[in-house]
Amino acid sequence: MDPTVTVGFWPRVGACLVDAFLLGVPLSLLTNYVIQGQSGEEVSGLIQFLYYFLLPIFWYGYTVGKRVLGIRIVRINGEPPGFLTMVLRIVVAFLVYVLTMGIGFLISIIMVATRSDHRSLHDLIAGTYVTNVLPVIE
Repeated sequence: MDPTVTVGFWPRVGACLVDAFLLGVPLSLLTNYVIQGQSGEEVSGLIQFLYYFLLPIFWYGYTVGKRVLGIRIVRINGEPPGFLTMVLRIVVAFLVYVLTMGIGFLISIIMVATRSDHRSLHDLIAGTYVTNVLPVIE
């Protein structure tokens, strides 16, 4: 990993906000007007999970928000994330954040803001980092 190509706190926040808006508005309409009640929330949660889990696997580490900001998730070796990488990054990290009652998430925010390589707990768990280097598409 070349720490000169890692992305810091604010671009990651910006990408998160774009993703939240792009997902939040349609999902809000879906759960409030199409699928109401508990099942609507379950469908919304599933769509969000699939978006954050599958899109980086199939789109060279990008989500829509990351693409808009010109940043992407990569493994330490510079390759796009695969299935196992995203399991570690999303599922295992989520469990860590839940089990620590959000303290792990706060630590991750501090890590991204203060570490020279800008890696969070979920980056360390999954062996990833966020960069602005374009993918090599073969």
